[in-house]
Amino acid sequence: MKILLNNTSLFKSIRPFNDLGFVPTMGGIHKGHLSLINKSNKLCKKTIVSIFVNPKQFNNKKDLKSYPRNIENDLKILKKSKKVDFVYLPKFKDIFKDKKKSKITLQKKDKILCAKFRKGHFEGVLDVMNELTQIVKPKKIFMGEKDFQQLYLIKKELGKKYKTKIIPCKTIRDRNNIALSSRNFLLNKPNLVIAAKIYEKLVSIKKYIKNKKNIRSFLNLKKKELKNNYKIKIDYLELRNIKNLKISNTNKNSRLFIAYYLNNVRLIDNL
Repeated sequence: MKILLNNTSLFKSIRPFNDLGFVPTMGGIHKGHLSLINKSNKLCKKTIVSIFVNPKQFNNKKDLKSYPRNIENDLKILKKSKKVDFVYLPKFKDIFKDKKKSKITLQKKDKILCAKFRKGHFEGVLDVMNELTQIVKPKKIFMGEKDFQQLYLIKKELGKKYKTKIIPCKTIRDRNNIALSSRNFLLNKPNLVIAAKIYEKLVSIKKYIKNKKNIRSFLNLKKKELKNNYKIKIDYLELRNIKNLKISNTNKNSRLFIAYYLNNVRLIDNL
């Protein structure tokens, strides 16, 4: 596993390879990331992982400051996996030419779900992914379905711009069915117990949706129940079509999306 600390080192090391699998991360490496790496190993000759906490995608300075960082532990996990060829650890200047906000703008119809509640977040995500794709020039990029809206927007905005193929990978969960996330490191055991119970409730909600004539009213009722029962703040609880992310009135080709705050930590999930 070779560690690349700047673009000069990166270009020199990856130049001979035209079948690169790329796993972009912000660190906090967990089994979800490792599943992406495993997929890359199966489909590509070489795998490169980036670790870069992108300030442009944080709409809250406190969130950026508290985001879990442990580069030594991340590198130890990646090395132990024996499935990573390169780890790219860029500095801000390696990716961005200036500190200005992203020039990328979302269409009004895409300002839904997390884009509605985290102003500028996806513009920052698309900006960094655009730059990273140009720099690394991978054949395939592997991304998890837990961040489904992120996956949808990257495929939509960058899929046609580059020859790179975006590969969606299923959400990896812990033994209590909590979707793995770097932010989970910020939760204590009681928080994780609540998160597991919320997942169980979501499964039940999704199951009974098909019998409801007015799905929006049903979800609004369940949203209030979740807020009251678990004392959480919920940004959204919505059923949307997986092909275009429009509000859906049927379980077919749809997912239930949620974003909520548990002990001031924002968690997202879909099923």
